[in-house]
Amino acid sequence: MSRGGGLVRGALPVALVLGLWEAALRNGLVGRLRLPPPSAVLAEWPGLLVSGELPGHVLTTLRAWAEGFALAASVGVALGLLMAFVPAVGAMLSLVVEVLRPMPSVATIPLAIQLFGLGDAMKVAVIAYAALWPVLLNSLYGVRGVEPRLHDVARTFHLGWWRTVSRILLPAALPVIATGLRVSSRIALILAVTAELVAGQRGLGAFLAETQLAVRTSEMYAGILTVAALGFGLNALFVALERRVLAWHRGATAGEAA
Repeated sequence: MSRGGGLVRGALPVALVLGLWEAALRNGLVGRLRLPPPSAVLAEWPGLLVSGELPGHVLTTLRAWAEGFALAASVGVALGLLMAFVPAVGAMLSLVVEVLRPMPSVATIPLAIQLFGLGDAMKVAVIAYAALWPVLLNSLYGVRGVEPRLHDVARTFHLGWWRTVSRILLPAALPVIATGLRVSSRIALILAVTAELVAGQRGLGAFLAETQLAVRTSEMYAGILTVAALGFGLNALFVALERRVLAWHRGATAGEAA
């Protein structure tokens, strides 16, 4: 199926839901105060964009997302590789990881507020904690899951430790690490909006809380759709980057299959 055909098929269910939503409201099946029609929600967007209110909140959320995700990615990759390459470190940290990882990240918001206040540092800390685990574990298991024959290749060519790591193990683990980064980017956005919703003064989460309390329902739904569009766009960006950066991996896989 062509990419254009896939987009059309994906858009059809969305159009159907929006059409049913609009029809239900126009026929009085649902109260407009709780669920405004899509036409009213879409009509709010231009004013929110032109006024600069919505773009300002988007930029605030994106800045917190970028800082928290960058921190999680750098620490997660470094720790994951260290645990994979140094068994003593892996054994020492594995219990810590297993204890902390299952804890819901939202539960860290009160602690982050206590430590960092209500500013950006609180959001970055919560985002980094939540986004850390997928990239750390994918880095760890990506290296551990490298095929044994690649280790045999390194031994055959008498490669040293550094050349084995940089030329064989890391490239082989990169697709798994990239998947962890993409998953972490989604989690980072979720926690950015959640932290703002609970205790933020600016950002999309704070905008949603403000419009909900003020019963500005159409604006609230416009904010929700903005969050959805932002998540879709960030995921599409990471998928495109994966395809470009890992094009060699798909080619190698296809060559092996042939």
